[in-house]
Amino acid sequence: QLQFVESGGGLVQPGGSLRLSCSASGFTLNYYAIGWFRQAPGKEREGVSCISSTYSTNYADSVKGRFTISRDNAKNTVYLQMNSLKPEDTAVYYCTTVYNDRVCESRDFYGMNYWGKGTLVTVSS
Repeated sequence: QLQFVESGGGLVQPGGSLRLSCSASGFTLNYYAIGWFRQAPGKEREGVSCISSTYSTNYADSVKGRFTISRDNAKNTVYLQMNSLKPEDTAVYYCTTVYNDRVCESRDFYGMNYWGKGTLVTVSS
């Protein structure tokens, strides 16, 4: 069964940086749009960023200019570089496939139901 694996989370001070990684055992990410999502305590899961199979990128307004999504097809991995982190970025971060490139490029992109365990990002002094 397809399952994504997220890593790279941790505790960081406001203004700091982290890089998250996304992979999937036995599944080639290269041909798919992949999205990063997050869920903060007491809140619904929300889309953070998406990268299409043709490398076009999309970001939630709250992270534009601070986060960068990228993919390394040779390593079958998608990354989320997070800079200038804020306490409101604290959440569990997940990655999964997005239905297709057009959805990935839309304002309300959504993830397919292949959620992994996520990786916790805590931004606190």
